[in-house]
Amino acid sequence: MQTRRDLLKTTGSGFGYLAFSALTTMAAQRSAASSALNPLSPKTPHFAPKAKRVIFLAMQGGPSHVDTFDYKPQLTKDNGKEAKGFAKLLGSPFEFKQHGESGLPISELFPHLAEHADDLCLINSMHTDIPNHPQATTQMHTGNFQFVRPSLGAWTLYGLGTQNDSLPGFITLAPPNGAQNYGSAFLPAIYQGTPIGKQARNRFVAREEQSEVSNISNPRLNRDLQRVQLDFVKSLNAEKLKRDEHHPEVEGIIESYELAFRMQDELPDVLDVSDEPESIRKLYGLDDRTSGTFARQCLSARRLAEAGVRFIQVNHGNWDHHRNLVGGLEQNCNEIDRPIAALLEDLKQRDMLKDTLVMWAGEFGRTPHGQSTNGRDHNNKGYSMWMAGGGVRGGLRYGSTDEHGHQAVLDKVHIHDWHATILHLLGLNHEQLTYPYAGRDFRLTDVHGQIVKGILA
Repeated sequence: MQTRRDLLKTTGSGFGYLAFSALTTMAAQRSAASSALNPLSPKTPHFAPKAKRVIFLAMQGGPSHVDTFDYKPQLTKDNGKEAKGFAKLLGSPFEFKQHGESGLPISELFPHLAEHADDLCLINSMHTDIPNHPQATTQMHTGNFQFVRPSLGAWTLYGLGTQNDSLPGFITLAPPNGAQNYGSAFLPAIYQGTPIGKQARNRFVAREEQSEVSNISNPRLNRDLQRVQLDFVKSLNAEKLKRDEHHPEVEGIIESYELAFRMQDELPDVLDVSDEPESIRKLYGLDDRTSGTFARQCLSARRLAEAGVRFIQVNHGNWDHHRNLVGGLEQNCNEIDRPIAALLEDLKQRDMLKDTLVMWAGEFGRTPHGQSTNGRDHNNKGYSMWMAGGGVRGGLRYGSTDEHGHQAVLDKVHIHDWHATILHLLGLNHEQLTYPYAGRDFRLTDVHGQIVKGILA
């Protein structure tokens, strides 16, 4: 049977096929041009990804690993003893139990999350370079504590684009202090994170404060007049871009204005959780005065993920327990435990966890010895974080610290290795995802980073 393509090749000396070929080429060129004009267009990853999107649960400060996810029975036995080079050891005041078929040891501080033990991949051998908050948090988010560099979310968006051109591809909920931690640095500005809401100073924050997006609308102008105004500003920026030939900041501004215009219609609807059924409200605990704020953020993260946002960061503060370890850690964990467990359950019910990488991490850990009788100091030599879904092995305890939890000793994972593994799960080669700047190609992991193959499903 002769196809239409064969007919065009053989009829009229093939002139029909030449015309068809030209049309095909033009279509391809237009598609490429469209992609170039819109830097947020979906991009082909380097290889088949396990995860399509990321939800990063970022705990600001240093959660104590030996009281949460790194069970150290010897530390409990040696409570009160003076270890070499340390003050008196402080055993965990919290009980650990094994959970799930995998038997992962998890602290009593996380009773709801423990029900999902078989989904969790605990990494107990994390380490980073600096035990100070500003540097450590910057390295966690950008890979570098010395210079301004693009954040993990910005690199993800640069490498993959977004799946919904009416929403930002990278959103940070209740953003942390320091825009650098969700910024794009030398990458075009369109790849930076969009901050939404405010950090909660009280346990319960009003709905409008949690979903607040600054400067998304203009109450003085209707939509038609906004379009005229936007086109005028766009023409001025385009003229400057024509003069400068290369100006990533101006390119980013043009795209950012266009995105903000489109966001007016879609983003408020995505963040409005009032249409969620009562079963979901109860699952997350939206009306709980202790966990309700973080619950709303976790539910918003799921809705954003469903809507096509590539990288969602959910922030929670005050994990710095130099004093009042017991009361402070109990309060922090009570605020996040149920919402995070609900997020995992919700994603599983929607068949989304398999291609959504959920991550929980702080800047560093805490010391096994006590401070101020009921506290722990900073510790960057060994700490814990966990990942779930998105191509990681559930029910796994990877790596370990020494018997007291002071430093990583087995299967050590540096922050660069963690970043390389995240990009790998997203289908990106961390050595190939580069951007030319200041005379050389930069990447998230600089000249470091090894993929942690032992945690891959």
